[in-house]
Amino acid sequence: MSEAEWAVCEPLLPAPAWLAGRGGRPASRCMRDIVDAIRYLTHNGPVWRALPADFPPAGTVYWWADKWQAGGCTEQMHDDLRGRIRLAAGRKAAPTAAIIDSQSVKGSEMIARTRRGYDAGKKVNGTKRHLVVDTIGLLLTVLVTAASVQDRDAAKPLLWNLRRAFPSIKQAWADGGYAGKLVTWASTCLHLRLQIVKRPDDLHTFKVLPRRWVVERTLAWITRHRRTVRDYERLPAHHETYIYWAMIIVMTCRLARPPPREFSSRLSRSSSGRRAPPSLPWKRPTMTASSCARADTVGSWTPSSSGGLCAKAPTRTWQPTFCSASWGRTCTPR
Repeated sequence: MSEAEWAVCEPLLPAPAWLAGRGGRPASRCMRDIVDAIRYLTHNGPVWRALPADFPPAGTVYWWADKWQAGGCTEQMHDDLRGRIRLAAGRKAAPTAAIIDSQSVKGSEMIARTRRGYDAGKKVNGTKRHLVVDTIGLLLTVLVTAASVQDRDAAKPLLWNLRRAFPSIKQAWADGGYAGKLVTWASTCLHLRLQIVKRPDDLHTFKVLPRRWVVERTLAWITRHRRTVRDYERLPAHHETYIYWAMIIVMTCRLARPPPREFSSRLSRSSSGRRAPPSLPWKRPTMTASSCARADTVGSWTPSSSGGLCAKAPTRTWQPTFCSASWGRTCTPR
């Protein structure tokens, strides 16, 4: 996680009790290391005990991940990031329209028989995750069921959770699998207009269908993280949490991304008549060892008067010091 991403995530973490004077002691681990470990587990998908030694112990990371899930902190962090992205895109924080879809994924040996099923249409033995996204593809709510559950049956509790969390939504789009009595039920009970976007019967080639491609792109964002390619969790709530973490990674990267530089649309022509490449607004500094002078302090480097950078990373002595921003102990170079 880069410094810009950590600057986005740090204010959203729950504050510990001891900072508010409610007792307790400072955490023994840096919160940035905990978040880094959870993101690493979500993106790369190893087992808990296979976490690299650079991270805190697996039991500590699991304890914090389970605590944030039980307290609703993970979902709250996800909702705050979604609101910031919507405001940055020139939209209101509360969405007014949504798209619904589902995806069947294979289940590992950790999935019990009571929560796994067989999707005959997709020929998948595992679970099914039902998603609701807004018009720009950001996740609103998710529900994990057995793969044998029909989309129309799982859509009722999913839309009920959507109405309870987002009363401002009045319009929703779905595919042909949600047609039938669900449209009438949503209009009567939830006052929600559910519009079915059907695929043409005479269509034999690939075609981007309106509105439906948005949720398909969100599913692609989620499946880029290896922990969500299959359902490895014993409880459905844990799989939902990793889906939220996958979207947190996507949104933090988007918020931490620097604004694009504007280049001139016209290329300047040289005297010979050929187009010259556009000049970059910055120039990479020359990295030479001669431009650096080593100070007397162990592990510190000072640049010379020429303003160059170090060509070799210095050797640093790490000492644990108290970090008020991370609410615990962190490693800072001395």
